[in-house]
Amino acid sequence: MAQRTAAAAQARAERAHAAALRASAAAARASEAERKQLEKEARAAHVEAQQAEAERLNDALNQEYAEIDGILAATLDSDDWVDLQSLKRTVRHPAFPRPDLERPNPAPAPIEVPPPPVLREPEPPTGLFGRKKKLEAARQQAQAEYWQAMQEWTAYRESIPSQEAALKATHAAFEEERLRQLKAEIARYEADCKEREKEVAEHNAAIDDLAAALAYGATEAVEEYVGIVMANSVYPEHFQVQHEAKFDPETAELKLSVVVPAPEELRTVKAHRYVKASDEITATQLSKKEANDRYAGALHQVALRSLHEIFESDRQGIIQAVSLQVGPQTKDPATGRETFIPLVAVTSPREKFLEFDLSGVVPAATLQHLGAAVSKNPSALAAVDPAGVRRS
Repeated sequence: MAQRTAAAAQARAERAHAAALRASAAAARASEAERKQLEKEARAAHVEAQQAEAERLNDALNQEYAEIDGILAATLDSDDWVDLQSLKRTVRHPAFPRPDLERPNPAPAPIEVPPPPVLREPEPPTGLFGRKKKLEAARQQAQAEYWQAMQEWTAYRESIPSQEAALKATHAAFEEERLRQLKAEIARYEADCKEREKEVAEHNAAIDDLAAALAYGATEAVEEYVGIVMANSVYPEHFQVQHEAKFDPETAELKLSVVVPAPEELRTVKAHRYVKASDEITATQLSKKEANDRYAGALHQVALRSLHEIFESDRQGIIQAVSLQVGPQTKDPATGRETFIPLVAVTSPREKFLEFDLSGVVPAATLQHLGAAVSKNPSALAAVDPAGVRRS
């Protein structure tokens, strides 16, 4: 019986061990499958993220190119005239920085006299013997403590006037110091206010002077006003320009130099693409013709936009013609020296230019119509000769 019982127990143990091995193997297989599934999901998420990044890069690239391709259109819906009076300033003073000094220090409160001590009858002593003697001793002790307390109370009461006088003196000293600091801070604040008022008054007077001089067509006033107009002209972040103007009052002609980015400063990426095999985002490049056409188109638009902004902003008709050159400030391929390289040169009379509907023109054709000199290969910095430009 014992052997059979032991054999049965051994069999149960072996079956249990085998079951445990099978369960462990199953668990291992399930864990591996889960791991593979997680890895698969992670790879898919990574691919999706890379594709999304490529799309983001393409969106940003397309936005950048759209802004460059829309340089002329971006200015047509806005009025480039500058109301000089709107440039005047209004004085705005900040709040007084030390309001804490404007609040007086609280005056010391009167010192209250506590109630005088009270003689209290001692409790009758306990016990059978000597109670009368003990009571008398307690009364004498209470009387002595009472008189001691009364003397201290009287001394404290009599010291109150001197204490109050000391507190008032301290308060007066604090108030004197507060008023001294307040006076100094007010003087400093008023001086700062006067300086701000002076600066604003001088600025507004300068605006009035500029407006008056501009009405007479004074050279410096015209050039300053043009500078204000051009400073208001917001170009794309990736295609910033600078203007420099010179006005000839005898001919009423404005000579304008417009510095644009050099061709190598513009991106030449056509598109971004995620390559799954190498796990890389790669970029395809524009062809040389595509890059040159975009750069040339930007130059043509800058030229027309500058002419448009000058003539539209000049409501008085002071400027009757604009002689314009557009190009980068960069190294000359021939000399290696930093210089301005004109890639577009045009001179346009006011009346003729204002007849154009710029919303429907092809900039290159408009420049040709104006007799402009336009570089045939601006990306290679092939300069034009401004001297050969005719005034149409």
